Amino acid sequence: MGAETLDRPDAESLRVLERESQRAGSGLRRDDLIGAWRLKQVWGKGRSDPSRAAGVSLRALSASLELLPAEDGSLNIHNSVALGALKLVFLGSADLRGRRPLLVFTFHALRVSLGGQILLSLALPRSMEGRQPFFALIASRSTTAGHRWLAARGRGGGLALWIHDKVGSS
Repeated sequence: MGAETLDRPDAESLRVLERESQRAGSGLRRDDLIGAWRLKQVWGKGRSDPSRAAGVSLRALSASLELLPAEDGSLNIHNSVALGALKLVFLGSADLRGRRPLLVFTFHALRVSLGGQILLSLALPRSMEGRQPFFALIASRSTTAGHRWLAARGRGGGLALWIHDKVGSS
């Protein structure tokens, strides 16, 4: 991936990296993704300015993505939001596909907890093949401060930037 650092990439910088990843692949592997990621910024489809409302609300809700190694070589995915001690977590599995690659995932359960106590756990219907959500992985870099970020475009066309969270909490 090289020694390039982009401490706060903007939409245009990410589009340049996205074109490169479409052409040559991002080079990201499973091990590059493992860990907890806090949502930092989102851009709507085709937008060059970040979505302030979505960004503020998702950060206020502590939106995070956690990717953990699974025994079969795939990944376990936990996508969560929290408001104080109330936490909503979607649990599922994810796989990398293709050269770019795509992180294709499916959620199989929803868990609601309060202060660590599970209040509700529901099984979710399985996504139809070919209709699963995904993130087209664009790039991951280290900042001059030693943090890592990850950029990806979702199935709906939005662009997201996550910061690696050394703590993790699903």
